[in-house]
Amino acid sequence: MHENQFKYKRRVILIPVLAVCIIWFIYFIEINFDFNFNKFGIYPRTVKGLQGVLFSPFIHGSVMHLLHNSMPLFVMLGGLFYFYQKIAYKVLIAGILLTGLLTWVFGRDSYHIGASGVIYFLVSFVFFSGIFRKYYRLIALSLTVVFLYGGMVWYIFPMEERISWEGHLSGFIVGLLAAFVFRKTGPQKENFTYTENPAFENLFDETGNFNPPPEIPENNEEL
Repeated sequence: MHENQFKYKRRVILIPVLAVCIIWFIYFIEINFDFNFNKFGIYPRTVKGLQGVLFSPFIHGSVMHLLHNSMPLFVMLGGLFYFYQKIAYKVLIAGILLTGLLTWVFGRDSYHIGASGVIYFLVSFVFFSGIFRKYYRLIALSLTVVFLYGGMVWYIFPMEERISWEGHLSGFIVGLLAAFVFRKTGPQKENFTYTENPAFENLFDETGNFNPPPEIPENNEEL
């Protein structure tokens, strides 16, 4: 059963590719048809700004913004759908909605756009899931995430005015909570059982001294 916990399926690649293609296509439409989709982002504490909970992850302000988000989004979605395939959709949808809502609650009075909040959610979820589950494969994945994206943690603080640190912090918090809530769902630590070998036990006496078996005579000689 444990061997089947991690199986490759097409969605492991299909979902990340689709997500990256969508955000690039939307930016292409925005630039080539002179649209400005920023107004569909999250604008905190306004009714209209709630639409950004759904739309903001798909909206980006520049090519560099897209480049910075595309590879982490691809990698983390791939990790989610490979290692947590049974709960991946549920985790992703909950993460997008809750990250957006939390940003809407305490964000600055400005439009918050971009997939970085979702990326921070995925990084946080994958990292803490490995820790909570105490499963060596997932812990290894967590350490890989730290190696690749550990520097991102600084951007949950207000370091640059144009960066939505509120969205980053929201994603980080929601990822931690989701990892705890779903810790008993999906892949679990492997449990090993050991069987007793009576033949091995008979090699020792009651005091623990080695008691070798009698030698078997050669050529069927009688004792």
